[in-house]
Amino acid sequence: MRETIRAWTESIETFVLEVIFEQRRDRRAAVARAVLLALSVVFRMAVKTRRFLYNVRILRDSTLGVQVIAVGNLTVGGTGKTPVVEKLARELQEQGRTVAILSRGYRSKPLPFRKRLINKLLLREDITPPKIVSDGKSLLLDSDAAGDEPYMLASNLKDVVVLVDKDRVKSGRYAIEKFGCDTLLLDDGFQYWKLRGRRRDIVLIDCQQPFGNERLLPRGTLREPPSHLARANTIFITKSDGNTAALRKRILQYSPNASIIECVHHPLYFEDVFTEERHGLEFLKGKRVASLSGIAQPESFERSLVGLGSELVYSKRFADHHRFSQQEILNTINRGKKRQAEIIVTTQKDAVRFPKLDRRDLPIYFMRVEIKILTGAKDFHDCVRQICFR
Repeated sequence: MRETIRAWTESIETFVLEVIFEQRRDRRAAVARAVLLALSVVFRMAVKTRRFLYNVRILRDSTLGVQVIAVGNLTVGGTGKTPVVEKLARELQEQGRTVAILSRGYRSKPLPFRKRLINKLLLREDITPPKIVSDGKSLLLDSDAAGDEPYMLASNLKDVVVLVDKDRVKSGRYAIEKFGCDTLLLDDGFQYWKLRGRRRDIVLIDCQQPFGNERLLPRGTLREPPSHLARANTIFITKSDGNTAALRKRILQYSPNASIIECVHHPLYFEDVFTEERHGLEFLKGKRVASLSGIAQPESFERSLVGLGSELVYSKRFADHHRFSQQEILNTINRGKKRQAEIIVTTQKDAVRFPKLDRRDLPIYFMRVEIKILTGAKDFHDCVRQICFR
C-alpha cells in the first residue's frame, strides 16, 4: 500500500514539474498551468501574511540561548544543500562547537496516522521525542525511518548529533538538554522562522537555475520571492561554472551586505554500495558506465561522470527521493548489460535508499562528493569564526 501511494505521488510530482517547466504543451497542461498560476497568487499572499505576523509578533518565535544556523534555499530542491550542511558541521565541530543538525526528515517514516489524527482532534501537544538518527557516537536509524538526507549526514559525520522532527524548537531543546549542544544547524531552515535567537541565515542558489522559472509555488519552484534574500547573511552559489557576474549583480541588489561564496560539488572517490570497496577518481576513466539516480537535477551528476572520462551508455532517472525496489535496480542492471556497461554508478543520496539485492551481475558504486570552494574562502572562514566566537 505504501509503495502504491509513493508511486502515485511521484507520478503526480513528475507531471506537475513537466507542466511548470512547459515540457508538456497539450490542452490538459495549459489548464493545469492556469490553475497553478491562480494558486501561486494565493501562495504569495500566504507567504507575505505569515512573514508579517512574525514581524508584528502575533506569531511568536522561540529563543533557546544557543547559536542557530539556518541553511536553506529559495527554490524547491536541487541546490546541493546536504554537502554544504556537512561542511559547515565539520568545520564548526573542529572549532570546538558541539553541533546538532536538526532536520524535518522529508519523506521519513511518520508517526502512525491514527495517533497523529487523535492528537490533532484533541489539540494535544506533541510530546513525542525527536527521532535520534545519530547521538554523535552511533548511527541509530536507517534511511527509511530517518529520511535519506539526515541518514546520509549522520553516516558522514560520526561525531555530530542528528535529530529529525518537524518541530525544530522541540528538537533543538532536546539537543541542548540531552546532548549539551551549543550550536544548532537547521537543515532546510531558511523558511523556518519559529526558531530565532542568535541566528545566521545561509542561502544556497544553484548557478544553473538560480530562481527556477521565476514563479512562486505551485506555478514555479520558488518558495519565496527573490527579494527575500535580504534576510540572508551568507549566500552560496552552488555548481558554479565561474560565469556568475550577472547572478552576483542580481543577488547584491537584493542583499547588498551578504557574503557570497562560490562552490562546486567535487568528487572524492567511488565506493561499492554493498561491499564498501573504494576506488579513486581515475577508476572511471575509459569505462562504459550506466547511471541510476533519483535526485532533483540528475543532469549535473551525469555530466560529472562523463567529465571523469567515462562513456555513459545508459541512464535511468527516477523522481527526487525515490525509494528503489529490488526489481528497479535489477532492471537497470539488465539494461546496462545490454549496452555493455561495465559498472553502474549512483549518488550517495540514492545509495542509502537501495534494498539488498539477490544478484549483482554488475558492480554498483556511489560517487562520494564534497563542497570545494572556488571563491570566497575567506568569507567562509569568517562565517565560521563569527559563529564560534560570537
